[in-house]
Amino acid sequence: MTDTPTNAELVADLIRLLTVEQRAADIYTGPPQTDGIGRVFGGQVLAQALQAAQASITDGKAAHSLHAYFLRGGREGAPIEYRIERDFDGRSFANRRVVASQQNDDGTSSPILNLTASFQLPEDGLEHIDSPMPDVARPDDLRPDIEMRREIAESWGDNLNEVQRRQMLRRRPIELRTIDRLHWMSSEPRAPRAHSWFRVAAPITGGDDTPELHRAIITYASDYTLLGTSALPHGLSWMRDELVGASLDHAIWFHRDARADEWLL
Repeated sequence: MTDTPTNAELVADLIRLLTVEQRAADIYTGPPQTDGIGRVFGGQVLAQALQAAQASITDGKAAHSLHAYFLRGGREGAPIEYRIERDFDGRSFANRRVVASQQNDDGTSSPILNLTASFQLPEDGLEHIDSPMPDVARPDDLRPDIEMRREIAESWGDNLNEVQRRQMLRRRPIELRTIDRLHWMSSEPRAPRAHSWFRVAAPITGGDDTPELHRAIITYASDYTLLGTSALPHGLSWMRDELVGASLDHAIWFHRDARADEWLL
């Protein structure tokens, strides 16, 4: 990519990042990402693990849920290996267990994530809505998060360290429109609820346009705002060096197909 990538280039780079390569039977490798922050984004490991699990399903079943546990922080710049266990293959359902690991400096390997995904053949069934769609501003009426990040970085000046500044100003393949402004900047205690619209920054077309990739990208994006939201009741902000934290577990249910290049709340 160029020094100032286009939105299409950012999305193409994300698709490459989430394309795992099969090395042997039920063993896949995910390409590394170098963002200059020293650790692997949790959404990357989740999405690559799901991609590896999806690659082992060849009979039309689609992922309908995943549950994952983060064990260790991943090292930036090093490839990640994904080993698949085929725990169950039935007529309507299948289950895959994935262990993501990275090689250590001494040649040993350590797991960094365990993920279990369940798959089902598409079929009609009972449906109900437990949580109605929130009455929030539409994405077209909201400012892009990157614009607000730039303003904040400028106003904070030297109060931001270099890593924070790089994170604030880095363009991302996922476009966010936050309803509650940048809630993770606030130290005012409030309920642990925050709404954000998101989508990939450019349309997904051609051979990449598959339900599996859209699920993987949604999984990747689902890790964007969780920690900041969880800190809201405590009146703590990630950008004020008030706490250090990490995700421990993650769960997603896919009730139906959704496009990652259309606005999702």
